[in-house]
Amino acid sequence: MTENRVQQALARLFERQRIVFWYDDKQEFRDAFESLEMEGIEKVEINANEFTLKHRILRESPKQSFLLYREGEEPDYINNWLLDVQLGSAVFRTDQSAIWLSEMNLPPEFADVVTDHEAFFDGGRAPKRAEVRKQRLLTLLKPDDLKYQVRLKMLAVCADLHQFADVRLDVICESLFDELTEEEQPRYALMERCNLTSVFWGQVERHYGYLSNKPTVKDFSIELFKSCYALSITKPKPQDKASLNNDALVLFKRWKESRKHEAVFEALSDEYAKLLDIESDLNTRDLRDVIEMDYYRLIDQKVIVDLVKAVEQRTLSEGEITKHCRERRQSHWYADFKTLYTAIEVASQFLARLDRMQLNMNNSSDAVHGYVSHWFKIDQLYRQFIHALNTSTRARTLLNSLSETIESLYTNRFLGPLATQWQGQVDAMDNWAVPDVISQRQFYSHWVKPYTKRGNKVCVIISDAFRYEAADEMIGRINREKRYQASLKHMLSALPSYTQLGMASLLPRKGGEFSISETDSTVSIDGISTQGTANRDKLIKAALGECACAQKAKSILEMTQAEGRELFKNHDVIYIYHNRIDHAGDKMQSEGEAFEATERTFDDLMTLVKKLAAYNASNVLITADHGFIYQNRPLEESDFLKADVQGDIHYRDRRFLLGKQLSAPDSVKVFSSKQLGLGGDVHAAIPKGIQRLRLSGSGSRFVHGGASLQEVIVPIISVNKKRQDDIATVEVDLLRGGVNVITAGQLSVTLYQTEPVSDKLKPRELRCGIYSASGQLISDVHNVTMDLIADNARERELKLRFVLTQDADDANNQEVSLKLEEPIVGTNQYTEYKQLKYTIRRSFTSDFDF
Repeated sequence: MTENRVQQALARLFERQRIVFWYDDKQEFRDAFESLEMEGIEKVEINANEFTLKHRILRESPKQSFLLYREGEEPDYINNWLLDVQLGSAVFRTDQSAIWLSEMNLPPEFADVVTDHEAFFDGGRAPKRAEVRKQRLLTLLKPDDLKYQVRLKMLAVCADLHQFADVRLDVICESLFDELTEEEQPRYALMERCNLTSVFWGQVERHYGYLSNKPTVKDFSIELFKSCYALSITKPKPQDKASLNNDALVLFKRWKESRKHEAVFEALSDEYAKLLDIESDLNTRDLRDVIEMDYYRLIDQKVIVDLVKAVEQRTLSEGEITKHCRERRQSHWYADFKTLYTAIEVASQFLARLDRMQLNMNNSSDAVHGYVSHWFKIDQLYRQFIHALNTSTRARTLLNSLSETIESLYTNRFLGPLATQWQGQVDAMDNWAVPDVISQRQFYSHWVKPYTKRGNKVCVIISDAFRYEAADEMIGRINREKRYQASLKHMLSALPSYTQLGMASLLPRKGGEFSISETDSTVSIDGISTQGTANRDKLIKAALGECACAQKAKSILEMTQAEGRELFKNHDVIYIYHNRIDHAGDKMQSEGEAFEATERTFDDLMTLVKKLAAYNASNVLITADHGFIYQNRPLEESDFLKADVQGDIHYRDRRFLLGKQLSAPDSVKVFSSKQLGLGGDVHAAIPKGIQRLRLSGSGSRFVHGGASLQEVIVPIISVNKKRQDDIATVEVDLLRGGVNVITAGQLSVTLYQTEPVSDKLKPRELRCGIYSASGQLISDVHNVTMDLIADNARERELKLRFVLTQDADDANNQEVSLKLEEPIVGTNQYTEYKQLKYTIRRSFTSDFDF
């Protein structure tokens, strides 16, 4: 030990003690003692002068600091005349353990800590690694640490943990679990070399109840999975025995929910599910036994299979299915099964709504009103189900039977019957019109012109084949955005319901006659073609002047903010053309992507609306040229028109024909140009119901051009940007059933969402836990999202079960708080939302409640 290190070690001792004894056992430090100079320290040699020294240091100079040096070994206690002074002072030692104690600023009574775990401090062949360990330990130590705390910090260092917050047994366990997926376990091996494993397993037994003659990290982790599964079963069976305690369950849940350890947890969960044969056990469980659990991927698979059966067999209500699917959003594995849960939830809603549906229409106005009020929801739910089915890699097998049921019901109980009843109204029409329903040709005068008359600017987004049911979902998405307000109206499209005629009908004009070309399907106004954005721009300018224009959506999206504001500054009316749904659906190779294209259209339109708002456009209209019919499964022979139309046919499509002197069977309705409000002499033949015309090289599942309600009811969304935030968050109450005393190791409570989530009432995210009066967490934590949409109040309840840790024992007979906290946006912090007070009154027998 060098003189410099001697002086440093002594200085640290004098920081805590006035008197320090130095026994030079091997008589090799006299020179160091004699040359030592320390300010304020008086050096005295012990040499048959004990009584004189005692009088001096205790009576004459009671405040002076003394270094008492003796050359030779420390005398036996019975022969040590300064023993009483020494016991209240410090002893400086120069052996290796004393050096380590000195380096760690630990008092002599901690000598067994360094001697018992010598390898932690002794570098041996790896002195640099030992030095790193010592430096990490030194940064973690505090002056008032007890021996067990020092050893816990040594365990943390071995586990490669560096922060004060990580000096916890649960964090150390998580670090060791991380090694279980590797070939070697260097962290645990270091604990073994440092003789710290007995310390570790002692703490594990004390905190978690794990006891084994040959403990290993893997065995402990398996027992953790096994016991926590048994502890969490809602209705346990006699064989559901848990060897670990509630603290182990809290450790397990924390580990499961950690992003840092996510990959390891998932790998071990899959491995242990096979090892413990969880699948066989789940086969004996009811859905309600495991609905709150997510420890294994198999549990989600079990829940999904049971929910699919419940939907098919109608054993659970629509509200119960929705509630269970929403509850599973808290599952660790939800992201893997999200589309399946969506498909199940939507399928349940589809079947329930279909059961309630009544197709009553006394006239064409009733039919349109019925569709825009109720029936469109069947189309919407069908689309949502098919989209979830098509985007899930697992859905085909799991949902095969349910999918066939929905396909059959959609066609045979909704699409066909609705089209048949509506066709009766169409057959009775002398002209293509519905009383009290605005015609598409009146779009500009009815919806756009009022803005310009008030001196307001307006943007019109026309999305090809964006049908009414999709628009209903779109307004929900818009209204969920802060300061945006959207409303939905409808109009009757031109007939045939195809792009050229629909786009022409939406244009502003000063009179002018619509006509369809006698050689193809192109449409003209007073002889000017309406095909393409450039031609439409000319027609818009001809009607409104240079203050109006037409743009492609792609151009708007690519503009800088300065360019966009300049465009909006110079124009009062801007028509914007978007085409994604029709672009996919009109091709045989991609018609099956029509619903995926609808989802992408939602994103496109939302981006457009926000872009336009950034350009200072506060008034936006979103509409379409036509709708469509889509059936996901391949069509049957009966879906095609058997008898062909005869006559001078100019243009043939899958849902209409254009020509002259058309002779059609009873299954086709023929309209003259006059009946359709068109100029010229072209007639249109429309297959009745949902039948298609055969067309070589064309798809048949996605079609438009006909007269079905899905094709001809066109949406108009009005979007306004407000100055003030109009979004609120749902309120959540805590229900405890009148009980305010905790007598067991677990506590069940119910969260009640006071209202359904809606467009302007968003979900509330909460972190829930039980805390002592000092603010210490004494239970596991639940992170929940309250986003229930049920009208039935009972279906907006969420039950939570809290597991108390051993720390709750310290709060026995004291008041504790069940706190609901919500995250502060943009931070990792939380703020208190609500709390309930409880009193813990647990007897010793409550420890057996597991």
